[in-house]
Amino acid sequence: MTRFSRRQMLSLTAAPVAGALLCNSTSGPTFAAAAASGPAAIADTAPKSVAAVVTIYRPFSHADVILGKILEGWDQKGGPGPSLKLASMYVEQFPSDDIAREISQKYGVPIFDSIEKAITVGGSQIPVDGVLSIGEHGDYPYSDLGQQLYPRRRFLEEIAATFEKYDRVVPVFNDKHLGPAWQDGLWMYERARQLKIPFMAGSSLPVGHRKSAETIPLGSQIDGAVGIGYSGLDVYGIHALEFLQWHLERRVGAETGVKWVQGLKGDELWKAVDSGEVRRDLLEAAFAAVPKAEGADMRKDEQAAAFLFEFHNGLRAAQFMFQCAAGTGLALALRNRPIFTSVFDERTEPKYPHFAYLLKAIEQMIHSGKPTYPVERTLLTGGILDRALTSLHNGGERRMTPELAIQYTPVDYPFAQHVTL
Repeated sequence: MTRFSRRQMLSLTAAPVAGALLCNSTSGPTFAAAAASGPAAIADTAPKSVAAVVTIYRPFSHADVILGKILEGWDQKGGPGPSLKLASMYVEQFPSDDIAREISQKYGVPIFDSIEKAITVGGSQIPVDGVLSIGEHGDYPYSDLGQQLYPRRRFLEEIAATFEKYDRVVPVFNDKHLGPAWQDGLWMYERARQLKIPFMAGSSLPVGHRKSAETIPLGSQIDGAVGIGYSGLDVYGIHALEFLQWHLERRVGAETGVKWVQGLKGDELWKAVDSGEVRRDLLEAAFAAVPKAEGADMRKDEQAAAFLFEFHNGLRAAQFMFQCAAGTGLALALRNRPIFTSVFDERTEPKYPHFAYLLKAIEQMIHSGKPTYPVERTLLTGGILDRALTSLHNGGERRMTPELAIQYTPVDYPFAQHVTL
């Protein structure tokens, strides 16, 4: 059982809680005011250098929309950007539409043929202040569960080995979920703890724009939750679960971990809805809120899937994945309040701005030396996803998950409408 105490979480990962957000504000505090745990004015400090370890660097890849903002500004059109400098890159694959070599030449950023050389910038010590591990996109195999097996664990293995060899540890960000297989994700988490690496991971959705700036405060009483996602169960399921968990960790009592997980499809999925196991009012409210084609009918979506799970404090949640939807959102039952809905605003211009807000959180970690928010959120969501996919693969069995008894203290880090870049 992976159970961590409040004291352990505070000492290992959690930065001090930032200034509280106003529930109905559309013009929240500036980033400098809200991010109380980081430097007062990061933009006015000398840039910190980072090494990038990436699978592939082509247009609109995760490497492009993260590293491109370091090189070309928040909107990737010149102008101001993060107080970071890209010192070096390791790039694993070079497809026909590769832009890594062009970027390397244009901005004078060397590409090395090993992770160790990238972190040491070809020298005999670690001169960089952080490492960005972007294991997303590229030609990699799939597991029996439908997970594309990106080399995120292997990347961290080599990053950690380099830290040990040169006797220096710097903060590391891992893009998207750990693993994605549970055992790999858990290994990564424990390895980072062993070396006391300031470690962050996860999706850009929790920090991106939403259709409304309204949110719920920490300590809310949540009695039920249904999330809506779309597209591939693994590749987009983690985004939907991270967006849902950002809200659920704000409930009274903070995070307690998950007791069981179940994946459902077809008739069994709708039996869970019709029997009341999943709250129909929340499902209908969430589905009504997310973008979709006119006339979309979730009951006619033959590829629909749902991840059901229960937290140790008794809260039950369901994450639905629809091909007839075209966005990510949720509905929450708040005690003594109307149903609350929140929808991610998937803007594409300027060049996927939600990644700018993710990079802002990374920037804070690189400058402060402390994770901006707990990596345990991503450990938990990745575990839920892996166990749900395992359940689906095995016919929809309910799986008890003592390994997901993961406790952590959430940090009130703001999302896009409350942040000034």
